[in-house]
Amino acid sequence: MADASRIDIPRVDHIGIRVKDLDRAMKFYELFGFKLHAKAANDAVAVVRNEHDVELNLIYNANADAGGANILMDVKEKYPGYTHVALRVSSIKAAIEALRANDIRITQGPVAFGRDGHVSVFVRDPDRNVIELRGRDEDLSSIGGVVEYVPLN
Repeated sequence: MADASRIDIPRVDHIGIRVKDLDRAMKFYELFGFKLHAKAANDAVAVVRNEHDVELNLIYNANADAGGANILMDVKEKYPGYTHVALRVSSIKAAIEALRANDIRITQGPVAFGRDGHVSVFVRDPDRNVIELRGRDEDLSSIGGVVEYVPLN
């Protein structure tokens, strides 16, 4: 029986990411297998999905760039808000190789988080939104190995 004192959430439905230029953002997110599914008729929202039905809403109405900084991640003051999205990848090694092949800079990683077997790399989209790609521990000796995670700020 459902508990009337709480809301049951079985999964994340979608993630909204504000971008400035939809075409530029699509070129980036296509690397992760996202394709345009629909555009909202009454708002600057592009619904994109990948083959696993992971959905992002690219909200293409950004009109400021904070001098090229992400105000949640790149400034000394710590504002409340969502700092990043973490996407599970099938192979962190393959993800790193694809990032390198597409000249996408890894801003941190590969890093391990304790002994849980997870390894991540962090990248930025063209609007400096942070994307964490997370996979299970693999032999990464051919790409430089893994270091223990240390917070940047």
